[in-house]
Amino acid sequence: MRSFSKPNVVISKCLGFARCRWNGAVIPDDFVEILKPHVTYLPVCPEVEIGLGVPRYPIRIVAAGQGPQLIQPSTGKDVTQKMRRFTDTFLGSLADIDGFLLKYRSPSCGMKGVKIYAGPEKGAASTPGPGFFGGPVVERFSPLAIEDEGRLRNFRLREHFLTKLFLMANFRKVQGAGTMRALVQFQAHNKLLLMAYNQKELKTLGRLVANPERRPPAEVFEQYAAHLARALIRPPRYVSNINVLMHALGFFSKELSTREKAFFLDALERYRNEKVPLSVPLNLARAWVVRFDQEYLARQTFFLPYPEALMEITDSGKGRKR
Repeated sequence: MRSFSKPNVVISKCLGFARCRWNGAVIPDDFVEILKPHVTYLPVCPEVEIGLGVPRYPIRIVAAGQGPQLIQPSTGKDVTQKMRRFTDTFLGSLADIDGFLLKYRSPSCGMKGVKIYAGPEKGAASTPGPGFFGGPVVERFSPLAIEDEGRLRNFRLREHFLTKLFLMANFRKVQGAGTMRALVQFQAHNKLLLMAYNQKELKTLGRLVANPERRPPAEVFEQYAAHLARALIRPPRYVSNINVLMHALGFFSKELSTREKAFFLDALERYRNEKVPLSVPLNLARAWVVRFDQEYLARQTFFLPYPEALMEITDSGKGRKR
């Protein structure tokens, strides 16, 4: 059974941790609760941190000549600079963070799709953009797993978030070791996973790990981290995951019956057609890895990229993109 490094996740405090919404509400979230035993959460509410209190009049982002302003229309307060100072200080203080789980479309925590109004009055037109806290998070921590609870209702985005979150937590542990041996092992165990994400970057990462120039480990780690981030920018394409699974099938295809192969290929087709998540054909392959004692595949994180307890098939159906 694979062990997982426990990720550190900054999370919007209103997502089940405190009644800190503008109206004094707390937002229960099933995914946040399911994830709780497997991560270390660092809850934060930027709006409370800058002294707005609970309950409070809502704030909104308003377009202005000098750039977006964070306004509380009911009181006329401009909290732009307070929020910018808090965001800069808080984000600058973070260490050993692997991901962020932020409130969907919040004027502070929203990472994208936040309404930016033409003015403070009711009925003003709006355009989408980043929140005052969520935007800088994406800018500063783009290599990490960053999502909002709204988008995570989509199982493909959730799979990507979880895969990236636990991979980055594991890489942080490898960075802490700081040895080429640890990095070589990390690369070897994640080979199929990286093959699914980005074959071009996989080759680059392989060359870095080979280190023919005998560069210092610190230099190799720095370049490796940059290319790992590039490899994980977006979820793997369906066809890439299918190709890796077909590659894995070749390791034990001679031992499988015709019906077993057909069942597996049918699962791949249902995954291709967005009828089931990746975890369905993955679990079939994992069963054969155990059954046939396939040692090489047993070490591949592709078959269990995050704890099994987090594998679900619930899906809002929104936001699916190949």
